[in-house]
Order: sequence, then structure tokens, then C-alpha cells
Amino acid sequence: MRPVFESPRDYVLLSVRATAQKLGTDSAFLLRTVKQLGFDGYAEFKTCLHERALVDATSFERLRATSAEGQSAHESVHAALRKSQEHLAELKTSLDAKQVIALARKLHGARMVYLLGADLAAPVVDYLRYQMVMVGLAPIVLSGHGETLHSMRSVTDKDVVLAVTFRRGLRITVNGLRDARNHGAYTVAITDRSSNAIAQLAHEHFLAEIEGAALRSSFVAAFALVDALISACANVKRVRTLKLLSEGEEEQLYGYRWYEPNS
Repeated sequence: MRPVFESPRDYVLLSVRATAQKLGTDSAFLLRTVKQLGFDGYAEFKTCLHERALVDATSFERLRATSAEGQSAHESVHAALRKSQEHLAELKTSLDAKQVIALARKLHGARMVYLLGADLAAPVVDYLRYQMVMVGLAPIVLSGHGETLHSMRSVTDKDVVLAVTFRRGLRITVNGLRDARNHGAYTVAITDRSSNAIAQLAHEHFLAEIEGAALRSSFVAAFALVDALISACANVKRVRTLKLLSEGEEEQLYGYRWYEPNS
């Protein structure tokens, strides 16, 4: 079965008979093997292959596929927007508001909040950190191997560790979340697949699809998920949030960072 898992795109569209022929075996033996691997049947196995093909696809493969289909630049623009709309609609349907609010309360009650995420997840983590600061939280962002490794050794059951990684999952993020849970911290994952390692390791997880139209990624749903979490954080401690925002209101209106034509 190793060739199938190493190149899932070559097998995902094949029938059980065609797959068996390509592997040099018979259909009955292939079906028995699939069940020995823990799948209920070949249909579930193909679903797994489809997900793996999406996860393993590179940006080059995605763009080459759309080029082979003859997709024009104009069509690619609308395809990207359709993908974003689909991901937002899926998030709106699947997101549990009660779960988001419960996490917001937990974040406010934590001794320390750590955010883990790098590479593809870095923009989401940076945005989440900035918005958390606005509502009175002061998370520590960890992206490097050494700082993550050492920091997760000192967490306790009073801390919350929120990790963000997508597709196959970054090793440092997955290992950091595992260490955090082993040391007693409450762990939360934001990812795109429930089969992702951090979703399996965390106490709870939130899903945001990132599959892009032409290239690999579309972060619309991931950022929308962050916005929902920040909204919950702001409103579960509304009096405190209003006090903090009122203190910064004058700077937001008249601060030095804004461009003035006559300055």
C-alpha cells in the first residue's frame, strides 16, 4: 500500500479493480488489506486518499492543474472568490458559538496565553495576537524551535496554549502542543482538518478550510474564525474592554500615526 499513500493523486480516482491491477494484486486482497488498515470499506479509504491528496498538493501542482484545464486569469479571479465564499459559508454552518464563548472565558481566566504557529500559519497568529492585545489579553507568540521547546516546559494547568497549523502540520507546532498538554496546559488547535495531528492532540479544536482555488491557500475562513473569537473575548468582559478602548480612543482619533495633509 506504500505507493498509494506516497502518491494518492495517482489512485484517488481509480476503482478498486483498477487500483488492484495497478498494484499487481486482486480486488479481494486489496479490500481485505483496506479493512485491516482500519477502514470500513473502499469508499472510506478513497475519502482518506482524497483528503491526503489535497493536503500533500504543492502550489506548483495546483497552478499546473488549472493551467492544464485552460483556466484564464479572469476565470481564476472569480474561482478564488467562490472558494472564499464557500469557506465562509462552511464556517458559519459548522462553528459552535457556545464553544467560542467558552474559550474566550478560558482565555481571560488563564495565567498565561501562548500562541504557537509559524510559516503558513504566521499571518493568522500575528493577527490573533494583535487583536488579543486590543481586548486586554497579552499572549506570548512562539514560532522558533528553541523558544517553543523551552517555553512549553514551564507551562502549568493555569495556562492556555493555542496552536495554529494547517495541512500536514509543522513539526515544531505539533510537538509544542504535545509538550504543553503533557505539562498540564489547556490546549486549543486551529487547523483545517480534524485528522490533523494538533486536532487529535488538543483538548478542543476549531476547523477553518484553507484550500485555495489556484494556489494552495485561502485564509478567509481562518481570519473570520479569529474575528469571531476576538468578538467573544471583547463581549464576555465588555466593561473591561470598553474601559481599555476608551483609554486608547483619543490616540485612535488623533494619534501621530495618522497622516495629516498639513503636517
